[in-house]
Amino acid sequence: MDALRITLQVLLVLSSFLLIPLVLLHKGRGGGLSDMFGGGITSSAGSSGVAERNLNRITVTVAVLWAVIIVLLGLIQRVG
Repeated sequence: MDALRITLQVLLVLSSFLLIPLVLLHKGRGGGLSDMFGGGITSSAGSSGVAERNLNRITVTVAVLWAVIIVLLGLIQRVG
């Protein structure tokens, strides 16, 4: 049980560090903090639609993996 818990903790840290840049790579939708820091100026020079869709898919996949790992760690903590 300890090896599984350690493996899940390592995966949680890795997915957390991967999720941060994935979220930050997204194009701002306007009107938020991205406009305050100049995101509105470069909105026309953003990525293409295909790249944005792929980034969305990867981000959602990593976020779901992150959530599943947290649930599994909670279940292991409860049982152990």
